[in-house]
Amino acid sequence: MNFPADDTGQVLDEMQQAGIDLTVEHAVVFFQLFEQQQQAQALVEHIQNQFPHILCRIHPDTVPNVWDVDCTMKMIPSYDDIVAQEILFEQLARKFDGYNDGWGIEA
Repeated sequence: MNFPADDTGQVLDEMQQAGIDLTVEHAVVFFQLFEQQQQAQALVEHIQNQFPHILCRIHPDTVPNVWDVDCTMKMIPSYDDIVAQEILFEQLARKFDGYNDGWGIEA
């Protein structure tokens, strides 16, 4: 399978080269960062209300005064679906003064 020459395509290509079957469902995690815990909590509450199939976890980042929100959903990690979800998470994170910080597959 060939992927576009961008960050998402590169990650998917590396996963494929590592032997991960990208045609089956995986737990895909999308990472959001916030400067205040209240902002992170507001995002989690919004997602729980609007998207109950997405599991979110808040935890302090390794960088002081930064909060991570890890949002996990089951999906087949196709390029188009990953890009669409990243756009959605970027919009949601911005709504609460945060930003999307990438994605990965739970091992």
